Amino acid sequence: MPVSKMLNIGCGATNHPDWINLDVSPADANVMAVDINGGLPFSAEFAAICYSSHVLEHLDKAGACNLISECFRVLKRGGVIRLVLPDLEALVREYLRVLDAVTSGDGTRELDYDWIMLELYDQAVRNFSGGEMARFLANLKEKDRSFVRSRIGVEAERFWVPKQARARGYLLNSLVNRIPWGRLLKLSREKLAGWLVYLIAGKAAFRSFQVGMFRGSGEVHQWMYDRYSLGRLLEQAGFVNVKICAANESRIPEYEKYSLDVLSGTIRKPDSLYLEASKP
Repeated sequence: MPVSKMLNIGCGATNHPDWINLDVSPADANVMAVDINGGLPFSAEFAAICYSSHVLEHLDKAGACNLISECFRVLKRGGVIRLVLPDLEALVREYLRVLDAVTSGDGTRELDYDWIMLELYDQAVRNFSGGEMARFLANLKEKDRSFVRSRIGVEAERFWVPKQARARGYLLNSLVNRIPWGRLLKLSREKLAGWLVYLIAGKAAFRSFQVGMFRGSGEVHQWMYDRYSLGRLLEQAGFVNVKICAANESRIPEYEKYSLDVLSGTIRKPDSLYLEASKP
C-alpha cells in the first residue's frame, strides 16, 4: 500500500506518484485498478484528501451519492474532498450568450453554436465512443478552434495531434499500456456475446446490443451539476465548509505542485466547476 494518504479517484491518465491513483482501467503502474461502483477499498478514516475530476457526472444519481458517502467514510476528521466536474450553470449561461449572438445575425458564431450544443447534449445521448464531439473536433480548422479551446482547454489538443505522432505515441500507449489483461478478457467476452446475439436474433438486435454495451461502459454522462446541487450533495453526506474554488485555488497543501487541474499555467478543463469541502 502506498504511503500517501491522498486519493485521486477515477484518475484516467492524470495521476501523480505522491497520490494513490485509482481507475477502472489503469493507464500505468502508478494506478490501482478499482471499480468505484463497488466502493473504495480503504478503511474508515484512512485518507487525508479525496480528489476526483470529471467522474461524478458519469455515475447515476444513486452512484454519485454512494461515491460521496464513501469519500466521507474514508476521510479522516478534517480531511478535504475536492470535486471537479462540468459546470452546468456556466455551460447554460454560455449557451444563452452564443444563442443570442447567432439569432442577432452574427454569422461568425455559428460554429461556436454547434459546439455548445454538442457540449450540452452529445455526451449524454451518444451511442458510440467519442460521439459527434469527436467528429466535430477532428474536422475543425485551426482558424476556428479558439472557442473550443476556451471551453475545454488541453482536452481538445489530442484530437488535433498529427496522425503520425498519434500513431507513434498516443495510440500505442492506449493499446498496450491502458488496457489490462482483465479488460482484454472482458472485451473478448463481449465480442463473443455480440456475435451470438447477431446469429440468434439478427442485425437489429445486434445493433441494440452494441448500443446497450456502450451506454453501460461509463463514457456517457448520467447527470449534471451546478454549484447548488453539488454543494447540497456534499452537505447531505455530512461535509461542511463547502466552497467554490478556482482551478489554481485549494486548501490542499502545496496543491499546485501536483499539476492535477493546472499544467504549466494552463487550466486542463476550463469548463469545470471546482468545489471543496471538509469532514467535521
